[in-house]
Amino acid sequence: MPRRPLVLLALAILLAVPAFAAGTKPAALVRPRVEHHLRHVEDLAQHFDAVMSQPCPHFASPEEWKAYFDSEVERVVLLVAHLEQAWIEAKETGDDEVRRAAKAPRKRLDDARALLDKLQQCAGDNGTSFSQMGVWRRIEREVPKRQAQIALPQPPSQ
Repeated sequence: MPRRPLVLLALAILLAVPAFAAGTKPAALVRPRVEHHLRHVEDLAQHFDAVMSQPCPHFASPEEWKAYFDSEVERVVLLVAHLEQAWIEAKETGDDEVRRAAKAPRKRLDDARALLDKLQQCAGDNGTSFSQMGVWRRIEREVPKRQAQIALPQPPSQ
């Protein structure tokens, strides 16, 4: 009787090891992919830092404001998509350093929230307004589409 639990345990281990190993790529393959997305996150974050440090721009027409606003929201979509894609890439390795690197810039989401607060003020200065909840829903809707566009092709399997 004692052999049956041991056999089941051995069988479970044999089944689990290939499944775990198949989903784990070497850090050397994953790190450059994560770093690609994190470079884009940093570039976008620098843009947002500049927007936050400058006074609100003023536009001659509501259409000009809307074009500016839409471009800033599109940058937020891109930032979130790169953050998400970096994490998806990082999960393909068991390397804790790569995973930590992919998670660290997630604080930039707070910067995106602050940006929307600033844009709310700027909208008022330009005689218009927007719903922040509506904008966040738009961002959430558009991120998966953008992720599909920015995902790097997978290298051929060996």
